[in-house]
Amino acid sequence: MPLTRSRSGLRRRCVLAGTVTAAVLGLVAAALPAPRPAGIGDRLFPHLGNPGYDVRAYDLDFHYSGDNTKPLTARTKIDAGVTADFLERFNLDFAAGEVRSVRVNGLPARHVRAGEDLVVTPARPLARGSRLRIDVRHTSDTSKPDGGWLRTKDGLAMANQADAAHRVFPSNDHPSDKALFTFRVTAPRGLTVVAGGLPAGRAGAGADTVWRYRMVHPMATELAQISIGRSAVVRGTGPHGLPLRHVVPAKQRTALKPWLERTSRQLIWMERRAGRYPFENYGVLAADAQTGFELETQTLSLFEQELLISRTYPAWYKESLMMHELAHQWFGNSVTPRMWTDLWLNEGHATWYEWSYGAERGGPSLERRTREAYRQSDAWRKRFGPPAALRPAEEGSKTRLFSSMVYDGSAVVLYALRERIGAAAFARLQRAWPQRYADGNATTADFIVLASEISGQDQSAFLKKWLYGKTTPPMPGHPRWTKG
Repeated sequence: MPLTRSRSGLRRRCVLAGTVTAAVLGLVAAALPAPRPAGIGDRLFPHLGNPGYDVRAYDLDFHYSGDNTKPLTARTKIDAGVTADFLERFNLDFAAGEVRSVRVNGLPARHVRAGEDLVVTPARPLARGSRLRIDVRHTSDTSKPDGGWLRTKDGLAMANQADAAHRVFPSNDHPSDKALFTFRVTAPRGLTVVAGGLPAGRAGAGADTVWRYRMVHPMATELAQISIGRSAVVRGTGPHGLPLRHVVPAKQRTALKPWLERTSRQLIWMERRAGRYPFENYGVLAADAQTGFELETQTLSLFEQELLISRTYPAWYKESLMMHELAHQWFGNSVTPRMWTDLWLNEGHATWYEWSYGAERGGPSLERRTREAYRQSDAWRKRFGPPAALRPAEEGSKTRLFSSMVYDGSAVVLYALRERIGAAAFARLQRAWPQRYADGNATTADFIVLASEISGQDQSAFLKKWLYGKTTPPMPGHPRWTKG
């Protein structure tokens, strides 16, 4: 009898405590300002990213019905640490999908939409250094035309650059907050699911199969990749035993095989210039979709299958594009920009290696392509802004950020730097940059410091003119090169 009364009393006290907690939470919520979108101050994407916490890991769980026109049932778990002195409310980037519930540290949390943010008020405020475990049950919409899930003819793939990961899952969707990822995808039997990173298990579940993958290295949200479809997985071995894993439409396996076999040679070529490949595996994802772009998703670069098998484009051109996305694994994926204004570091280097490799495979020389880009560079600066101070893209056309200026114009800057410091110092710089900042974030200022260190001469004034000037400076060693 006493034990029963004790349990009953305990239960009553818990109910009362819950009532008090709810009342207090209501008062706290009423005292807070109205929910609104937040951002970390990125000039090009003001509302991306969220202050107050640092994500350590994402655990993503999707259930795919087999119909790529319907939303996926999803669950996103986030393990983070509080960086604010006192966190009463926080934002997640999430722009598409229905939110069914949110829990924070095991307790139900209030949540409301504000623009492209999900604003969460936990049951208890959190202090600096506290662990923040977020559990969101939601749907993941596949109908948005501006990025996120990419519908293929037989399923789905991801295309999250630059600001579309939060159309797929709640996140701190900014490259400055890299984290570890695990993926769990349930799909009908007969379909193949592949995600970035390493396989972590597969099991039957009735008429479905559950697939698991994990990333070994931290990753920016925009670089996540999941492929679902009637795919073949083609395996191979790259330099120093690196596992190669390509994902292609099963019907196109034979046609794509010659292009997949080029990957090992491309890795060897790239490692001679930038150092050892930085991740656990690599491969090409050839999607049966019309995209108009290729994408450097981490460890599994996305390509249109039609680009690779088409006879419209010469072989050197297709190989050079493969090199562009491969180079990004060092420049952009392992070393990730801290802000989107540092994007030139990604695309300039990837374009540099695209041009260099293309020249060796039968395309125009590096000097010829640079000279042509130099001729147009002032017009690009006027239209898009200089490489490290791009103008924000207009609403509804955010991919405009990826302009000729950020690709070709940024490669011109690297050519100018090589002409100034010499080929040997430039080669050392190319190896030192991905080594020093591996698995982290870096800025334009960091690059200028390293270029000065490697060359033995302060390069600040020189590079700032090339990166921030309204007009393109004269090309060192090429006084006859003209613009316009």
